[in-house]
Amino acid sequence: MVTVFDMTGGKRTGAARHPEKAARPDTPVLRKPDWIRVKAPGSPVYTETRDIVRQHGLHTVCEEAGCPNIGECWSQRHATMMIMGDTCTRACAFCNVATGLPKPLDAQEPRNVGEAVAKLGLNHVVITSVDRDDLPDGGAQHFAEVIGWIRKLAPNTTVEVLTPDFLRKDGALEVVIEARPDVFNHNLETVPGLYPSIRPGARYFHSLRILQRAKKLDPTIFTKSGIMVGLGEEREAVLQLMDDLRPADVDFLTIGQYLQPTRKHAEVKRFVTPDEFESYKRTAQAKGFLLVSSSPLTRSSYHADADFAQLKAARAAAAE
Repeated sequence: MVTVFDMTGGKRTGAARHPEKAARPDTPVLRKPDWIRVKAPGSPVYTETRDIVRQHGLHTVCEEAGCPNIGECWSQRHATMMIMGDTCTRACAFCNVATGLPKPLDAQEPRNVGEAVAKLGLNHVVITSVDRDDLPDGGAQHFAEVIGWIRKLAPNTTVEVLTPDFLRKDGALEVVIEARPDVFNHNLETVPGLYPSIRPGARYFHSLRILQRAKKLDPTIFTKSGIMVGLGEEREAVLQLMDDLRPADVDFLTIGQYLQPTRKHAEVKRFVTPDEFESYKRTAQAKGFLLVSSSPLTRSSYHADADFAQLKAARAAAAE
């Protein structure tokens, strides 16, 4: 999955990516088990995708974060575009996106994204963003404009949005939903008991309400959420989180292994085994989710195009 940052606002120079983490003691690093390791990228399509990204002056979080799926996803031209800059106003303990004061929005970005999607020939695109707490609407109108340009320039491409929580941004969610994405994704990221240390700027039940509200505003939109495991959560807490998502009528749940970006980030408490991931999948399916992806290498947008096709098929089968 290619996660693309728009770089028209210029690259960060000199400043630390995570100044708020600089004084923290280094955390332990666990050796990755065999099931986490993947082949190095290098296929012709991977190279072509990389060249297109370079030609457009785009920046990929796949490279910055060392995503284990980069070889597979780039070789299939899967793309997740990250809009509104490369600097986030939050400081989550798990995330490697740079933090600080973002630059103003680029008014040309929505069209630029639409053109890039058309040139890449994508069947399905995921649009995500940094958190922009500095904006009155959290960037909701920008999301809507990006969706609009994709519809105009790449009308056959289905659109999935992975949004921030729009905390204290009244009316923002409605703006995004009115733009009619095919999939609305907002990640809970972790169990509620870990929010103070892992996702301190967010509120668990607010994120649940965002998902519930999105479905209520447009029941035809597929809704999706994901979490990481290996942060020290208990199995019972993960099962309770599943139960919390079901009344919100979330269609699709993703569960993947947390991987530590640097020694200044939250540590990996343990590597969850493939058998445990399979157990989570069976349990979630039994609880009524239309689709569940649960594996060590699962990421929120991993295989998003194939998953969208499965979501449509599952909904159609359920309606029969």
